[in-house]
Amino acid sequence: MFSSIPVPYRFNDAFDRFFKNNLFDSGEAFRTDIRREEDHYLLEAELPGFNKEDITLDLKEGVLTIRAEHKEDHEDKTGEYIRRERRYGSYTRSFDVSGIDEENISAAYENGILKLRLPKIMPVEPEIRKIAIQ
Repeated sequence: MFSSIPVPYRFNDAFDRFFKNNLFDSGEAFRTDIRREEDHYLLEAELPGFNKEDITLDLKEGVLTIRAEHKEDHEDKTGEYIRRERRYGSYTRSFDVSGIDEENISAAYENGILKLRLPKIMPVEPEIRKIAIQ
């Protein structure tokens, strides 16, 4: 008669592929490289299409959060619309920055790349105190 088709499996598979291949997938995060240098780490995050004002950096309890949010809404008052588009994008990533000198983190943004310099906390050598013998 009829052959058995694993409908739930095929439906879920097609459903997952649709969302992974479209802009609706919110699981995608911006790409980030972290490089270890002698006295610091260099974090480079790709955020093309964002302005510096669209990016916020928050530091709370040893967690650095990078947020980028962009809204674009062009309105042309002339003529009749045949097509009108708006764009919105939002990304958030958090990083554990324990072992980092939080007071001296610096950031720069240029050509779609956010660069953060994360200085390492340098170990403090215990002070040796001489005790005089009487």
